[in-house]
Amino acid sequence: MLSFKIRGWNAYTPGLESAESWGNWLQKKYILPTDAPKPGLKNIPLMLRRRFTTIGKYLVEAAMPILAENEHIPLVFASRHGDVELTLSLLQSIANNEPLSPTSFSLAVHNAISGLFSIARKDRSEATAISATENLIPFALLEAATQLQDNKQVLCIICESPLPDLYKPFASSPPFPYAIAMVLSREEGDTFHLKSAPSTVSEQGQNNELEELMALLLSHRNCARFPTTQDVEWTIER
Repeated sequence: MLSFKIRGWNAYTPGLESAESWGNWLQKKYILPTDAPKPGLKNIPLMLRRRFTTIGKYLVEAAMPILAENEHIPLVFASRHGDVELTLSLLQSIANNEPLSPTSFSLAVHNAISGLFSIARKDRSEATAISATENLIPFALLEAATQLQDNKQVLCIICESPLPDLYKPFASSPPFPYAIAMVLSREEGDTFHLKSAPSTVSEQGQNNELEELMALLLSHRNCARFPTTQDVEWTIER
């Protein structure tokens, strides 16, 4: 079992921009409006702002409110597929024998989003980018909590987006893009416990990772469960 504290957290998708709105959505599961205002990134310099794709903009909106001005903090960025729309556009260009955009190519790298965020904040702290087919949330928190051995606080950001129609038959994806940011700490905040245990039932897809984590962060429940296809279940307990 690995224990850590969460100093603060924030989650963002257009239409869900506060803990109260996330709580309402979690209870009613209503369809989000498609005309909600998109993030403007007013605090990001214009030339740099243009380089942030949608998922990167959501990361900024989720993380900035829980960070102090000029706060330098290590970052763990986690995303199952990264900026998959951008990656697919590059693959389509290759299939059509079209030249690749150097900018799009550089931004499609899995750690590009976290790198842009560090540049925007002028923060030279270490940044780690990870991915996982399943159990993305437990593994992201595992990496961030482990880094607390060397750092008093670590910023953990989880970003996901729906898969393009081409990929949907082959993997699950969330209903809408989102970003969740959490500051893990040795000393400040509520205490959480991350652990894994053998499971006799393979339950992949039987629960929603986003809903499990949000219910835990909002104190709607005291335990979030993340079953897998590998006969292992991860849990995060408050």
